[in-house]
Order: sequence, then C-alpha cells, then structure tokens
Amino acid sequence: MPELPDIEVFAHNLKARFAGKKLKKVNVLVTKRLKDEPEELASALEGKTLENVFRSGKELRWKFSGNTLLGMHLMLTGDIFPFQGQNENKFTIVELYFSDGTGLALTDRMKNANIKLNPVDKDGVDALAKELNFEYLKAVFQKKCTVKSILLDQNIIRGIGNGYSDEILWQAKISPFSTANAIPDDKLKELPKIIRKVLTTATKKIMKSHPGLITGEVKDYLDIHHKKKTESPTGFPILVEEVSGRRTHYTEEQVLYK
Repeated sequence: MPELPDIEVFAHNLKARFAGKKLKKVNVLVTKRLKDEPEELASALEGKTLENVFRSGKELRWKFSGNTLLGMHLMLTGDIFPFQGQNENKFTIVELYFSDGTGLALTDRMKNANIKLNPVDKDGVDALAKELNFEYLKAVFQKKCTVKSILLDQNIIRGIGNGYSDEILWQAKISPFSTANAIPDDKLKELPKIIRKVLTTATKKIMKSHPGLITGEVKDYLDIHHKKKTESPTGFPILVEEVSGRRTHYTEEQVLYK
C-alpha cells in the first residue's frame, strides 16, 4: 500500500497535471466499496472544476469547485492511470473524464480501491502535523500493545504504513516489538522529529528520482524495510519476522522495551 511519501508525491503531481480542468463525466464500473450512489457522484461532481489535489493520511483528496470534496483510497493494490480519449486499463473501478479529452482511471485487481464524497478523516493526527508531539505520544502510548501497532493505527497517527514504521523505529533504535507504555520519555521526545525526518526525506527522494509519479510505490532506497538488503547501514543483520501476515524488518541494535 502506498504510504504518506508516495501519496504526497501523487497529490503534487496530480494537481500539477489536472488542476483547473472541468470534470465532464464520472463513470463507476465497480460498486463493491462504493459509499455513494453513482447518480450522487455524477450530480455532485460533473461540471465542476478541479481546484486542488492533496493528501490526508494515506488517502487522496480531490477538491472541486463549489466546495465539493472527493476522497480516494488506493488500499493495498490500487493504482491511478491517466489516459487520453478512452480508458483501456484493466481492473478499472472508476473513470474520471475531463472536458479537454483527458481522463483518469482508478484501478484495482482486488476491487478494494474506492472513492467517497465529502469523506471524514479518521481521528488520528497526521504524521506531519505539528500536533504530533511529545505530549500527544505520551498520551496515546499508554497501552500494552506493541509500539509498531501504535504507528500503524490510523486512528492514532495517519499516514504511516508497514514499511515506514520499520524505518522510523530503526532510526529511533526502538524494537518494533517493544511495549508502547514502556517507551521512556526521552525516546518519545525524539520520535516526532524522527517521524517527520524519515517521511519528508523519503518524499524528497521520490520526487527527485521519479518526477511525475502518480502510481506505484518507491521503496528501493529504504535502509531496513528492503527485500534485497541483508544489513543495516551500520552493519547489523536485518532480521525479518512475520506477524499476522505482515513482515517486520528490524535489527538487534534496536532496544526492546518491556
């Protein structure tokens, strides 16, 4: 699943490419995860001008004229493809046709990617928000679950997924299997800065290495969460453990707090 840096880059590039265009038609092909009736989508969006595209957590937000907002969640296997004239992409969920003849297709072979009118954000604080500070982390870390599960919970912190949670915890030298309420205050004070550094650095690297990117995931440069790397930059073997179908990458230099 694309995480905050990927979505940040997608939003930037989609805005540059499509902002200012008038939406001519919305065509829904798969209704499996649709929250609104196709007729509602058409009534709310068709004829409106796209004003902005931005990120909210791990989701995209499309702002149209008339203060109409469309949410888009790519889920695990969703992709966005631009097209000219007619869409020929397989596994299309929805098509957006603009008045200049260009269009966008949201695709997903698993049929889970979805759109929603005027979406409501989850309760979590965005991973790049100034509200993500020591005081906030101190409050939400008062649990006996693992620290990684806190980072992945979108109702606590929005935007971080499996790969970047491993990178953040490696940078912080905290074992992903540590108990949340056992993390010392000095580590909690460092964590917001590390989160921002890891995510903003990744965004800049993706923007530089893949200009124009609007689909896929770029994780080739990650230090720990990498299929082909066997050692961390500091020379420690990278260990991989699968928990609940999710692979966690870590090293023994990360402290286990219990």
